[in-house]
Amino acid sequence: MAMAEPGTYLAPIVEELVKEWPANRTVNIVCHGHSVPAGYFATPAVDSLNAYPHLVHAGLTKRFPHAVINVIVTAIGGENSLAGAKRFAADVLPHRPDVVLIDYGLNDRPVPLAESRKAWTSMVRSARASGARVLLLTPTPDLGASMADPNDPLSLQAAQVREIALAEGVGLVDPYSEFQGMVSRGISLAPFMSQSNHPNRRGHDIVARLVLSWFPEPK
Repeated sequence: MAMAEPGTYLAPIVEELVKEWPANRTVNIVCHGHSVPAGYFATPAVDSLNAYPHLVHAGLTKRFPHAVINVIVTAIGGENSLAGAKRFAADVLPHRPDVVLIDYGLNDRPVPLAESRKAWTSMVRSARASGARVLLLTPTPDLGASMADPNDPLSLQAAQVREIALAEGVGLVDPYSEFQGMVSRGISLAPFMSQSNHPNRRGHDIVARLVLSWFPEPK
């Protein structure tokens, strides 16, 4: 199956976002995952207004000024994809999402790859069966990881997320590649992090920009 294309995959959602009252309806976007989408900065501080779900909400509101948009965060700090998959039907699907973002790569490192693949695939298929479009996110950085090493556990997580997106034909948001590129150019990631494994506002801005690229601006 071919991976979804940013210019077309969310076209039905964008069609809803450009409608004006009274033809419009509420568009629901659910961000499911661990501490990063939940808004944890330097633990235990939470700064959800500077985390990428809120930044995506603000960006979409500016891009589609006639749209009614709900961005719903069902993320839980410290959770991995196995736990996220178990509560997916109860915590995500009742929101009747139009788009679901899934972000568990950081916390899946201790989980065997085959088990996390099964959990991610289960969530993707459940979301699709409900009628939602899905965007999978590769991990944001961990300053303790060797991001240039393809065999680093975080790199392996990123590679598997890309494989799942391709196998399932859903969208891929790839901040890991973006941050890897910065490392290869000699850019320190420390100014983009609030602690070793949580991005700050600058780091979240990068993720939000990549997510927003899946929602083409109206012509």
